[in-house]
Amino acid sequence: MFDINITLLDYSIIGIYFAFIIALGLYFKFRQQSQEDYFLAGRSLTWPIIGFSLFASNMGSISLIGLAESGYRTGFAVFSYEWMATVVLIIFAVFFLPFYLKNRIYTIPEFLERRFSGFARYYFSGVTITLNVFIDIASGLFAGALVVKMAFPELSLTAIIWGISILAAFYTLLGGLASVVYSDTVQAVLLIGSSIFVTVAAYTHIGGWEQITAQVSAEHLSIIRPATDPDLPWPGLFSGVFLLGFYFWITNQFIAQRALAAKDTRQGQWGALFAGLLKLSALFIMVLPGVMALIMFPDLDDPVNAYPTLIFNLLPAGLLGITLAGFIAALMSSVDSGLNAASTLFTFDFYKKWRPEASEEKAMKVAKIAIAVLMVVSALWAPQIVKFDSFWDYLQMVLSFICPPIVALFIFGLFSPRINTKGANAAIVTGVSLSILSVGYQIYINFTGAEDVLPHYLYLAGIIFVVCSVILVTVSYAGKPDSGKDWEQLIWTPDFFREESKKLAEHSVFYNYRYQSVVLLILIVVLLVIF
Repeated sequence: MFDINITLLDYSIIGIYFAFIIALGLYFKFRQQSQEDYFLAGRSLTWPIIGFSLFASNMGSISLIGLAESGYRTGFAVFSYEWMATVVLIIFAVFFLPFYLKNRIYTIPEFLERRFSGFARYYFSGVTITLNVFIDIASGLFAGALVVKMAFPELSLTAIIWGISILAAFYTLLGGLASVVYSDTVQAVLLIGSSIFVTVAAYTHIGGWEQITAQVSAEHLSIIRPATDPDLPWPGLFSGVFLLGFYFWITNQFIAQRALAAKDTRQGQWGALFAGLLKLSALFIMVLPGVMALIMFPDLDDPVNAYPTLIFNLLPAGLLGITLAGFIAALMSSVDSGLNAASTLFTFDFYKKWRPEASEEKAMKVAKIAIAVLMVVSALWAPQIVKFDSFWDYLQMVLSFICPPIVALFIFGLFSPRINTKGANAAIVTGVSLSILSVGYQIYINFTGAEDVLPHYLYLAGIIFVVCSVILVTVSYAGKPDSGKDWEQLIWTPDFFREESKKLAEHSVFYNYRYQSVVLLILIVVLLVIF
């Protein structure tokens, strides 16, 4: 399809990037004074750092490859995951983040224990670690390895995955969350800049928007699809897509850990909203390139190569090096964030529960060992992802089966003290049973080629959520409310809203994150109307 010509200048740019990231890890290693420094960056992060880090961690190589692939195959519809993420981030900033920060927790499952019980914490933490390893980290390794292999075809996919794993684990192990978030900030700037380079180059090569609309169907350029669409039916936006977004942005340690490290509540809220704004750019710098790749290279053997194909065909020396560095940056963001989150979960939700007397030094040592072990497991699993027909569908399908019971616990648990521990436990058992059956069935389908008779996975996620919610509410109301809980710290109430309103009234409109949220919602509506 094309000749790959990576010059000495390109290699030099990539080398400088690697050296910088390693130096950053060493810098933060020598600044660490406590476990709060290692796991939560001393709770000192400001909104730009939080926003860029949230964006880079999510919009890493997984999304860069996956969104472009879906843009090539199905068009703009995949952007629904992105605008819905912005809506969920608004919900996160308004309702959930203030309570996470009030409780000064290290992990999201820790909040679930305070609201319900230790069983809920262990279950959720175990599920999150598993998803971080087999979805977030492994997928990031797989996506990144695809591009690296195109540049170095003589290397095996497995060798590339192991090389990336070791590098990401090294600087994450050294500097903890501070190293991750500040490197993510650099990586976000590189990712956005390099994606703009690719988009502009492809757009110019094609000849502008008129040429795009002339060669691509109107349906391909439509975000909202009919209910009969096989890939993303519009009713699925309000079941599966919302549930996936809720799990990922509000309850997943992989993402929320950045907000937990906020200097104060306002900085965390602004950071979340800034990430939501950045997410809206994905339509133009990640999905649109996939659509343009369809015009330029309509006969690709595998749509997953859409974005790499654009990179190696369009960019001259220097710009190619910057873009490859940006792609590697995206890859590293996915992997380092997953490793850091999973090791934090293991340390606080399991090790510290088993050994509460352990010193801070011992806890940090255990976390570093966990990073090494999790890196090995992720690297072993990553090559297996190639067995799934669609890389993006692999990610969304697995999450859609597992996240609904977790989302039910958080939604009902935050707003009603009447939801009790017995109801939560019953919902967990129900959710686990349904998730195991659903995942097992899909694995059987993928490896045998049998006909899939279940509803679309986005609908199935909604069904599982409704069943778990009914069990949660029914069992809770059949018993008594939990006793001994500090409800002021755990439950959102209208009184909390009124008190916050008084504090916000003391500042200018530009300070008020609620007005910023409204602006984001307006931007979403504008994009949906145009496309």
